[in-house]
Amino acid sequence: MRVKTKAIVISSLRYQEKGLIVKCFTQSDGLKSYFVRDAFSSKKSAQKTVYFRPLTILEIEATHKNKGTLEYFKEIRLAHPYQTLATDIIKTTIAIFLSEVLHYCIKEEEQNENLYAYLETSLLWLDTHDEVANFHLILLLEITKFLGFYPDTGNQQHSYFEMTEGIFMPYPSASCLSEDETMLLRRLMTLRQGDGAKSFHVSERQALLKVLIDYYSFHLDGFVKPKSIEVLKEVFS
Repeated sequence: MRVKTKAIVISSLRYQEKGLIVKCFTQSDGLKSYFVRDAFSSKKSAQKTVYFRPLTILEIEATHKNKGTLEYFKEIRLAHPYQTLATDIIKTTIAIFLSEVLHYCIKEEEQNENLYAYLETSLLWLDTHDEVANFHLILLLEITKFLGFYPDTGNQQHSYFEMTEGIFMPYPSASCLSEDETMLLRRLMTLRQGDGAKSFHVSERQALLKVLIDYYSFHLDGFVKPKSIEVLKEVFS
């Protein structure tokens, strides 16, 4: 089936000498993997490897056989050429980190337009704004709404957040955050993109990052701690 759709690049993996396997989150069909035969050919080609950097937003025309095998691009172009995301070291590091997270948490080959729209809007915001210190934290928390494990907003006055059920509790258990961690999470839940970097200190930001990664690990089978997390911590230290 011939499909025209927008797609966000999640990952790319070199295959043999000239090939590339590209995983995309498409607006039309959810997660799809494509084979680019001559991605590293010396000949001029519309399918340039620059198109397949983490979280690039593409407009594609592709053949979808929907048989669980690799699909093929027919046409491809940049939907929204980034102004700063590909050159700003902080934003590039954020994109690499988030692409790793998305690699492990988006599994479905089915349409999820709401998640796609949220991701595209957020990436365009990241590209055009400078106050990005909290961007990855807010996005990680917001994505849990689409994945089905956003924290229960009832009883937020309680002092402990229980990780497995995603609820606030008056008394601690083995799977609860500490009072200080719970307070940080509660503050994060009130933030929106654009709220200043001063919302958190560096140490608080790193504590929240650990909390969120642990929370994903509790709720997603096969979730792996991103390798780029240490680089992200270094950038924001």
